[in-house]
Amino acid sequence: MTRSTHDPKAKAADLSALPAVLSRYGLAVKTVADGDAIPGSFWGPPEAGIIGSDLFVRQDTPLHSALHEACHFICMDPARRARLHTDAGGDYAEEDAVCYLQVVLAGAFPGVGCARMCADMDAWGYTFRLGSAQAWFEQDAEDALVWLIRHGILGSDGTPTWTLRQC
Repeated sequence: MTRSTHDPKAKAADLSALPAVLSRYGLAVKTVADGDAIPGSFWGPPEAGIIGSDLFVRQDTPLHSALHEACHFICMDPARRARLHTDAGGDYAEEDAVCYLQVVLAGAFPGVGCARMCADMDAWGYTFRLGSAQAWFEQDAEDALVWLIRHGILGSDGTPTWTLRQC
């Protein structure tokens, strides 16, 4: 998977549910003023930033970006989480798990869900070998699901356990 540039014409999803959803993982959502730089943003504004357990967003930050950074925090091992600043790193298996988890967590946001999250990911420039995020999620992401279950992040039924990776 690779990324390109943000589609500024995409309608922004409501970020108001972020603090309630992400606090279950020990993440604090910090809102940055419109026009200000976003601390810890790997891609630059308006993309989300992450430093430690603080997720930085502006009102124009895309929900998929906020969830992607949050899911890196959730999926990384405790040693990397302890020194997290801007670049989440990780290997391909973890990156796939991050993408899968952000689609699952999209269901916690009114009016978003799987189809909307996948469309937003496609519009932003995520690329998958099946041509779209939704095709990947539905047909080619079994390894990501298994990874998330093995690390206790999703239950065997594919629903969030609301716990962080521990090893």
